[in-house]
Amino acid sequence: MKKIKYIIVIFSIVFSGCEYGDLNENPNSPTQVPEILLVEGIMLANVAVNSSHINRIAGMWSGQYKGEQNLYGNIFTYGISTEESNSSWGYIYNGIVAQNDVIQKGLSSDLLIIGITKVIEAQSVGTACSNWGNIPYSEAVTVGIDDPKYDTQAEVYSQLQTLLDEAISNLNSATSYSLSQDIFFNGDKSKWIQTAYTLKARYYMLMKDYPSAYTAAQSGISSGSASMKYNASGASSGRQNLLYEFLSGSRAGDISTDGTFLAGILDGSATSRNNAKTDEDARGKYYYFDRNGGNTAGVAAVTAPMPMVTYEENLLTLAEAAARTTTFATALGHLNTLRSFLASGNAFNVVNGTDVLKYDAYVTADFANGGIENTDGINDTRALLREIVEERYVSGYGTFMPWNDARRLRKADMDVSVPFPLNTGAATAHPERFLLSQKELDSNSNAPIGTTIFDKTEVNQ
Repeated sequence: MKKIKYIIVIFSIVFSGCEYGDLNENPNSPTQVPEILLVEGIMLANVAVNSSHINRIAGMWSGQYKGEQNLYGNIFTYGISTEESNSSWGYIYNGIVAQNDVIQKGLSSDLLIIGITKVIEAQSVGTACSNWGNIPYSEAVTVGIDDPKYDTQAEVYSQLQTLLDEAISNLNSATSYSLSQDIFFNGDKSKWIQTAYTLKARYYMLMKDYPSAYTAAQSGISSGSASMKYNASGASSGRQNLLYEFLSGSRAGDISTDGTFLAGILDGSATSRNNAKTDEDARGKYYYFDRNGGNTAGVAAVTAPMPMVTYEENLLTLAEAAARTTTFATALGHLNTLRSFLASGNAFNVVNGTDVLKYDAYVTADFANGGIENTDGINDTRALLREIVEERYVSGYGTFMPWNDARRLRKADMDVSVPFPLNTGAATAHPERFLLSQKELDSNSNAPIGTTIFDKTEVNQ
């Protein structure tokens, strides 16, 4: 694993197409910069990891996007090479982990920045761990080790829980101040603490530790305004929505939402999740884009915010974990809080101003045998859990949550999982992971070989 201690930070990083600037390569070669100047760079690298190429692949492999042609047409039907992981792997290890190591060692007195950047590292490494399984982490930036060992998924998630605990402690002891390099919260430590707890809950969910997930989420993101999103401010700032850049750039025509499973459950057809208390037409229009963009007010609009860690995720983690560990009524209460937020008009932009936002509160009878959310007569708690999981699938659009949930639920919870189909009749199973970066395979003798995208990761076996 090739590591670079310092990089030149370019604040106007351009995320266009499916290939990005390679942080493994530094033509200006290594030049030390003040540690505070690295903050925005690692945040932008984290956006690239969580909201661009590999995120689109996860969306295609979980029924949310359709690959139309060229590279994305091949990946859609599970034809993928190790090179597709190169850019994200570089962002995670050289753009975030290595740079954060510099920050942690150089800014020992600035607890706000130390805490914030630990949260960013925890998100990016957690994304790597969930997508690739076993990864280098404990030795990733250890001086003198060029071939770091691979830690197991369980070990990495445990290390991230410790890192997030440290971040929360740092932030609790810090003083908030206006921080222009913080592109998410401008130095608001309360929002970073909430984000840290929601990430803790996310990783407990992936480990199927539902009691711990519920406990962590109770301190997680508590309002829509505290959601962590990449807010693209438009062309004049050099920051645009990454889907907009993708669809208007060299990859125009390669991806859409036409004919996807997600579109089908939102469009009011016979397969729709609409019922007497729910109307998903407005959300379906917001999520829609054709292969040329085709939606200037929806998710692919030039300034549309891109979700990374959200209020919706936290509420739905509370709901699912409560359904598994506490009471039906508690879980239903969390789901109804989410539905109230959706109905408020603050969760997404209403593309057509005349569309109605209908997310009426559910009651216990709706999940009883014969209720509007239990027409097939399953156990009422399982019916509630099925609706919560489907809501996670819909509300998690644009994040890794639908992909992560699908893999988490396949072993023991198929009765409540979202039944999106295979993308090709030539396949007999859904993908379970991404292939390791080719650059990692070439440079780290400890990198495992022979793994396919259909091999389950450790925590999902």
